[in-house]
Amino acid sequence: MILLIAILSPVSGAAAASLGAKGFKMAGDATRMRVVMHFDAEPELRWFLLRGPHRLVLDLPDTRFAFEPKDMKPRGLVRRVSYGGAGEGRSRVIFATKGPFVVEHADVVAEEDGAGYRLSIDIAAAGERQFEAALADQAEVTGSTAAAPKGSRVGASVDRPAKPFVIVIDPGHGGIDSGALGVNGTVEKTITLAFALELKAKLQAEGKYDVHLTRSSDLFLRLDDRVRIARQQEADLFISVHADTINLKGIRGATVYTVSDKASDAEAQALADRENLSDKLAGIEVEDENHEVADILVDLIRRETHAFSIRFARTLVGELSETVGLINNPHRFAGFRVLKAPDVPSVLVELGYLSNAEDEEQLRNPEWRGKAVTSISNAIAAFASARAAGG
Repeated sequence: MILLIAILSPVSGAAAASLGAKGFKMAGDATRMRVVMHFDAEPELRWFLLRGPHRLVLDLPDTRFAFEPKDMKPRGLVRRVSYGGAGEGRSRVIFATKGPFVVEHADVVAEEDGAGYRLSIDIAAAGERQFEAALADQAEVTGSTAAAPKGSRVGASVDRPAKPFVIVIDPGHGGIDSGALGVNGTVEKTITLAFALELKAKLQAEGKYDVHLTRSSDLFLRLDDRVRIARQQEADLFISVHADTINLKGIRGATVYTVSDKASDAEAQALADRENLSDKLAGIEVEDENHEVADILVDLIRRETHAFSIRFARTLVGELSETVGLINNPHRFAGFRVLKAPDVPSVLVELGYLSNAEDEEQLRNPEWRGKAVTSISNAIAAFASARAAGG
């Protein structure tokens, strides 16, 4: 077993013996989480990673825990929390996660009112290679008193073996969330899955891509879990597939959306609002996002990703215009939660409107779907080639 140990702050043995912990809080979603704990004295903290399953372990001096059970409830990226004595005068808090992750930040600071200390740790979903790279790093720095430099946080450029172009296809809705219902009974969750499976088969036949689906059956997935899957697969491109309805029966055609804080038009805003309600429809409490940008590096990555998303969207619109009908102004944008991965170029494709009988008939037509699949495949090939040429 390989351990990564980072010592954040020393403390005397006398203080360690009487260390108390309370006020445990977790906030975030399946892509990024912040954990905060309060101590009555400054803790000597070590943290390390474990695999099988993926875990973050906080190694503390002997500690008296006074956590509220309701605060320990799993959420977001964290699927289980446990804590207690670890023998030989040590205690531990262990976080089991939904797949690989990286520690972006860990710090202990004095409370502003002078009443103890606050520990905060930020973790983010990441690819298996990133997690394994962190494990490899631990072998070199075990026992070091130096904290990881900012440049080694997630998003930093590192030398990695070449990998194929990774595509994650996200069939919209699923499970208890059926999505839209067509005028002739077509269910959105069914048609998006059928299309996604056909697109995956087409791309795999090309032999150039590593292709994944967020779901391959009638399964409900939270919106942030869809984003988490894309990040943990180290996706180079994320395509969310939908087929919505609209009150204006005469409107038909495909649309390509990218994310933006400000919607391009009222229809795009209304669509984003409907899609973002997916979690609430399944009875899940949705918290407002409050993901602060940790530093300028993350902000630059986000901007570059957005530029790539727009580039692919324009390429996709060009390809679709040759084979399938498009709505007026076919590239639109709004605040879609499922498109908010900071480091994965992402688009949402509305194949057509199930509220329009002609669009619904096309969506159920294997020949039409084949043309749409070919157009998307061509757009992906052009995008992947451009990315490869640009390094």
